[in-house]
Amino acid sequence: MDENTKQSSASSPEEQEIDLVELARKVWADRRLVLKWCGIAVVVGLVVAFSIPKEYTTTVTLAPETTGGSRSLGGLSALAGMAGINVGDGEGGDALSPELYPDIVSSTDFSVELFQVPVQDKEGELQTDLYTYLQEHQRSPWWSVILSFPFKCIGWITSLFSDEETEGGGGVDPFRLTKKQTEIVKSLNQRITVAVDKKTSVITLSVTMQDPLISATMTDTVMQKLQNHITNYRTSKARHDLNFAQELYDEARAKYYDAQQVYANYVDANQSIALRSVQTKEERLRNEMTLAYNLYNQTAQQLQLAKAKVQENTPVYTVVQAATVPLRASKPSKPMILIGFVFLAGVASVGWIVFVRDLFAQFRKS
Repeated sequence: MDENTKQSSASSPEEQEIDLVELARKVWADRRLVLKWCGIAVVVGLVVAFSIPKEYTTTVTLAPETTGGSRSLGGLSALAGMAGINVGDGEGGDALSPELYPDIVSSTDFSVELFQVPVQDKEGELQTDLYTYLQEHQRSPWWSVILSFPFKCIGWITSLFSDEETEGGGGVDPFRLTKKQTEIVKSLNQRITVAVDKKTSVITLSVTMQDPLISATMTDTVMQKLQNHITNYRTSKARHDLNFAQELYDEARAKYYDAQQVYANYVDANQSIALRSVQTKEERLRNEMTLAYNLYNQTAQQLQLAKAKVQENTPVYTVVQAATVPLRASKPSKPMILIGFVFLAGVASVGWIVFVRDLFAQFRKS
């Protein structure tokens, strides 16, 4: 028994080697079939590669300003002391961290704001808004038309028995989007990508469109809207305080002007009168005017402080890489499509020669 097992174990590597050689010879003998399949795959790959519409990607890179409590309030400490206001140490975290920027761009409200952005293609033949462009001017492969034809027929039949809402780019209600508007929002979310480096907080924004000029235009527009959104958020509290300080300033100025006018009128009317009661009232009016002036002066300082606070809280972004019209398409990658088709054809032909053909012949004989 031991000798037989030793002989079988010794002969197994040789048998495996012989099997591999036989398989290689089998494939080599039918190499024309492999080449034929690969040639057909090249043709199919070229048809597929040239049928997919070209898409262009524009990328911008932003470096946001690093904000901190000591930096934002350091320049205001002297002015706050003059106004008699304690602004504190200013420490506190920013609720709108850079990690939330992708969620902001993919939100429904942000996408709806892009519907009315005017776009123009590279040739200058198309001038419309983004909503109409994505809805009516998107090219698709020929097979998508064939595959979607049954669904379009079903949708057309069902539309005859249902009342459809009027759809369009204007008057969009983000709270209640129609079916087509929801599809446009999903399409925008797929075409707009935002990535944030957690270490450096550098923001990379990319927009992919079927026209290079529209891609660059939308990238610049999305960048500006994102900056405005972040600026409005970070300065909302300071702008609220500024509006309140402006109201106090206007009210204090009006009271001071009124008190000043009343004092001047009283002094003009009683210049030659030496009565003690007249002097007492004149002194009282002067004191009221002085108090109104002090309040007016204090609110003026608070107003200037509030204006400076808005400026301090306004973030500054450095555009590391600006938007430029791309010259080469980012999709589709024709070489990768050809390599994929040829690889699949080669594997399929070898599998047919080595395994499937013999099994198919045995099945037919049986």
